Amino acid sequence: MTDNEHEIEQPDDRVPKRVIGTPPPGTSMLGEAEARDAGVTGGETPGITLQDEQKARRAEKLVALCFLITFLAGIAFLVSYVVFQVGDPDATGTSNLALGSSLTVAVLAMAVGIVVWVRQIMPKYALVQERHEMVSGGDAREVVADTFVEGANESGFVKGKMMRRTLLLAAAPLGLIPLIMLRDLDNTKMKATNFNKLLRHTVWGEKTEDGRPLRLVVEGTGQPIRAADFNSPGGIMSIVPEGYEHDMNVLAKATLILIKFRPEELKSGVNKNWTHDGIVAYSKICTHVGCPAALYEQTTHHILCPCHQSTFDAADGAKVIFGPAARPLPQLPITVDNEGYLVAAGDFPVPVGPSYWERGDAEAEARAKGGQA
Repeated sequence: MTDNEHEIEQPDDRVPKRVIGTPPPGTSMLGEAEARDAGVTGGETPGITLQDEQKARRAEKLVALCFLITFLAGIAFLVSYVVFQVGDPDATGTSNLALGSSLTVAVLAMAVGIVVWVRQIMPKYALVQERHEMVSGGDAREVVADTFVEGANESGFVKGKMMRRTLLLAAAPLGLIPLIMLRDLDNTKMKATNFNKLLRHTVWGEKTEDGRPLRLVVEGTGQPIRAADFNSPGGIMSIVPEGYEHDMNVLAKATLILIKFRPEELKSGVNKNWTHDGIVAYSKICTHVGCPAALYEQTTHHILCPCHQSTFDAADGAKVIFGPAARPLPQLPITVDNEGYLVAAGDFPVPVGPSYWERGDAEAEARAKGGQA
């Protein structure tokens, strides 16, 4: 074996090496003017590709149109926020539709305008980022400043007056939206609105045209209930207020569950002055997120909400014994009229359904009046 056989073949240093992520050897990274100055000829790919001027002008009009649409949609959001007030489910749905649609159009049009600007107006670069120390000297800062000014000029922001002005116009209402919405943080103003008052009360506190309390009627049939007919312990019914059987806005807050107990089954949590012959009425609206809590286990007296498994003890004032609900189902005071029909003796002492910011004030008022908290 000769010495030459022990020699390991060495790479040829004369062959240019390609770094991953960079163009092939021989490709220029210079702009067109720099490439000409450097002697780069037509057979090599330059480092910058300018957009077609005619296409760029058409794209500029499209960008300006998108920004104008963003401006109009932003104004529409502000107007909708002021005009479409919430106070009932229908009005709330209209408000949500107007706000959501206008904001979607504003954000989408802004995004489309920016994408078209970048892809069809600004030049395309092939860049290589070289590793260097993080501390920049004065020369580097000057280069950055020059690059920034050069980029601003190349982007068309300086020369494209129509695009620049419509962009600023489109951004103006989007910046005002958070400021306008801050008004809802005014707690005193919220308390004065009809919407807040509607959350505190139901129709159970109202009277009929002839001045008598509202009767409890069976949901679906509208049949009023005599206390003497609802005499089987463990029985449960879904109840709605008389005269409002088909009013969905009213039923969203006023629907009840009626449960018949033996007198010895009632615990201290139940306000017995609000019951009649062991019959107890609770709000059917779960205090977690407002689902119908209508599943009842007769042996344990547990009311179950099927949405998130909140469980209430019906024999003990519908107190929460499991799940995410934070407070009991409100109890409705009931009695009987001269004909023996079950009627409401008044409204719920506290707001029904999920909690909201001002609900604590209503509970404080109820405690002051001796009601259920």
